[in-house]
Amino acid sequence: MLFTADHEEPRRILQKFIAAEINPHVDEWEKAGIFPAHELFKKLGDLGFLGLNKPVEYGGQGLDYSYALMMAEELGAINCGGVPMAIGVQTDMATPALAKFGSDALRREFLAPAIAGDMVACIGVSEPGAGSDVAAIKTTARSDGDDYVITGGKMWITNGTQADWICLLCNTGDGPIHRNKSLICVPMNSKGVTIARKLDKMGMHSSDTAQIHFDEVRVPKRNRIGEEGLGFTYQMVQFQEERLWGAAACLKAHEGTIQETIEYTRNRKAFGKPLLDNQVIHFRLAELQTEVELLRALVYRAAEALVAGQDVTQLATMAKLRAGRLGRELPDACLQFWGGMGFMNETLVSRSYRDSRLTSIGGGADEVMLGILCKMMGTLPGKQ
Repeated sequence: MLFTADHEEPRRILQKFIAAEINPHVDEWEKAGIFPAHELFKKLGDLGFLGLNKPVEYGGQGLDYSYALMMAEELGAINCGGVPMAIGVQTDMATPALAKFGSDALRREFLAPAIAGDMVACIGVSEPGAGSDVAAIKTTARSDGDDYVITGGKMWITNGTQADWICLLCNTGDGPIHRNKSLICVPMNSKGVTIARKLDKMGMHSSDTAQIHFDEVRVPKRNRIGEEGLGFTYQMVQFQEERLWGAAACLKAHEGTIQETIEYTRNRKAFGKPLLDNQVIHFRLAELQTEVELLRALVYRAAEALVAGQDVTQLATMAKLRAGRLGRELPDACLQFWGGMGFMNETLVSRSYRDSRLTSIGGGADEVMLGILCKMMGTLPGKQ
């Protein structure tokens, strides 16, 4: 992907915003286990960053996906994983299907305020018994006249305690499991919606993550995104942007971890010389930087294909898989070179180690990515 001069001004504005409005507060938000989503999103919305590639009719910038990619990559400069992930949920996980398939009225009610930063969105797919196995969800929306009545529960919902609405995947029929689901915009203040608990996580501490219950929640059928029964398909389309976002957002984060490790090992002496002088360390860091660049090339290629209107399922899946693997390999290798300090929560390499682990799980586990790729390659058992 070749960025043009038109990308540089929004990139510079975003970099300045991160340095002034986010990074000075990250440590505080990490300790609190939450960040002020409404306040931060409103600032981002005022700058136009919550709808770079969304339709102008609803407050978006109407730009192509390369601008969203630029933003995702720059968010990696934030000194934690939780805040960028929460922003990514707003821009690339909870709203793409609504922007593509929602009615005009629905987009004005939910998409426009999300782009403006007046509403915080979350995405409701995973359940206690159905994570990567999306087709196995049990949450149900039964038809009752002009309404749906929703019963069930969702798990591991990013932005869940602060969200104003949830893009909810649920069963709206009894047909085949891939054709009986719908995506529905559900206001979180609806009667019967309960935040069961704020979850205590290994990492991503500044991102609030919730378990949510739905007890006979009544919403109008006009809140459904697109056609009834096509929710699984819409969600698979939505997953492509989520997976590309996840791969792009880790690039600068990993480069930051490498640079911090270079500085630490250059200044830390052991056995009479800087740690960095050991060939095993500087060679390994060179290998890791090469891996980041290889992932960047794959992400850019996928983004170019998406801009061109091509199906990017295979490339996005590969990028997500490699990002997950690198998210486990790179912080682990760098942390080792920090020795005892790497094990301290006060160091960013420790935070990276905790936060990056989620990439192999969220948005489809590594094993699901491999299954998708094998299916596309025709290498699954019984496939010719």
